[in-house]
Amino acid sequence: MSQARLIDTHAHLNDPKFSADIREVIARASGAGVERMIVCGYDLDSSRAAVELADRFESVYATVGVHPHDAKSYDPSVERAIEELSGASKVLAIGEIGLDFHYDFSPRSQQLAAFEAQIDLAGRLSLPIVVHSRESNAEALEVLRQRAGNITGCVFHCFSGDADFAQNVLDMGFYIGIDGPITYKASEKLRKVVEICPLDRLLVETDCPYLTPVPHRGKRNEPAYVRYVAEEAARVKSITLQELAEATSNNARRLFGAAL
Repeated sequence: MSQARLIDTHAHLNDPKFSADIREVIARASGAGVERMIVCGYDLDSSRAAVELADRFESVYATVGVHPHDAKSYDPSVERAIEELSGASKVLAIGEIGLDFHYDFSPRSQQLAAFEAQIDLAGRLSLPIVVHSRESNAEALEVLRQRAGNITGCVFHCFSGDADFAQNVLDMGFYIGIDGPITYKASEKLRKVVEICPLDRLLVETDCPYLTPVPHRGKRNEPAYVRYVAEEAARVKSITLQELAEATSNNARRLFGAAL
């Protein structure tokens, strides 16, 4: 096995698709050199599940938050519960939060309100944020320009913008998370983003069970497959997998905390 040790900085092992074989999934990740996995909440129940998984498994950490799809559920009682969950020892960030104007499962006004409230919450808690942005990049960045001055850091998870937008994100001191689509033939735009992104601002993710990389595309994604993302990112940047793994793991610890 390669010496390269990776951190999957965005996984949804709290998804019901993993309920039957979670131990085997985590064991395969370890066997593939994935030493840490961050399980991200997307509503209150999944945030609780993320914290529970972090309690059960040494290699698992958690984030808590409400995704834009579920922004209509965000109210003061949910915020209090998210804040309480954030006090768990292995919670690293508020997320995933943001804007999604592709599906609009929650009205845009409610998405904006929940996004702003959770940025402010992260600021009060001195935690970084994990941002989901789909067909809303300009709007999400504008919210962050106005409100993110007191957060400790930010990653644009599953980056979907072009190189110009990536430069705007980088100029704000944020990180860029790269997922399975970098392995897809049609994803030249994403490969260009990786090419221009400084190595010290790059993170690798699976977003499992979604966005499965080649050669497993069409099957359930899992943290072990973050290796394919890292291999392609290393190829694009003309460095070794070991160099890519070391850099992205260091970046994850810089953003989310040295305890990771």
